[in-house]
Amino acid sequence: MIGQSMINVKSGGRTRVAGIAAAVFLLLFILVGSSVIELIPLAALVGVMFMVVIGTFAWNSLTILRKVPFTDAFVILLVTVVTVYKDLAVAVVVGVIVSALAYAWNNARRIHAVTRESSTEKGAKVYEIQGPLFFGSADGFLELFDIENDPDIVIVDFAQSRVVDQSALQAIEALAGKYEASQKRIQLRHLTRDCHQLLTKAGHLMVDSDDDPEYALAVDYSVRTGILGSH
Repeated sequence: MIGQSMINVKSGGRTRVAGIAAAVFLLLFILVGSSVIELIPLAALVGVMFMVVIGTFAWNSLTILRKVPFTDAFVILLVTVVTVYKDLAVAVVVGVIVSALAYAWNNARRIHAVTRESSTEKGAKVYEIQGPLFFGSADGFLELFDIENDPDIVIVDFAQSRVVDQSALQAIEALAGKYEASQKRIQLRHLTRDCHQLLTKAGHLMVDSDDDPEYALAVDYSVRTGILGSH
């Protein structure tokens, strides 16, 4: 069907009539023309399919492989191989999964922090978190902080970040627990209302602000309840 659609388009058949005509002729071949179709040598049909493949393959993709990011080039090659080895449906699923994992990996490396002295609280150190905080970047988030050498008051500002999922919430609570264990005071700023409701251990550390962001978190509340119960 993909090959037929490509041939229709390249031959100028771009209206509904082309699709209807193709369906009608295919129905006639099945119902009344099967005996005639069986007379066509298999080698001829193989030749026709080769021409369909040559006509439908995106040859320009070979020239851009060296210009696109490595992950995109890898997905192109992987989908091509899986299509030949298995089928197109499986190749599409594999391509989507690999692309999603590559996207998560790239975002996990984007998180970082800009440190400065607080202009509102004397002697306090501010960590301005930049980049998304989710399951892929949770470990990197915890490595941004120098708990032992930080002052007694630490402010973590999420204005330039986005808390995405349950793993991010657990990372924030783990960070708050480490600072409390070191007898240091930590403040969490610019978190959403969802975070205010879900962060139980760190709830008393959050500072309300008129410019807090508004977005929904992808959190499994049933699992979340079980986790909080274990504390």
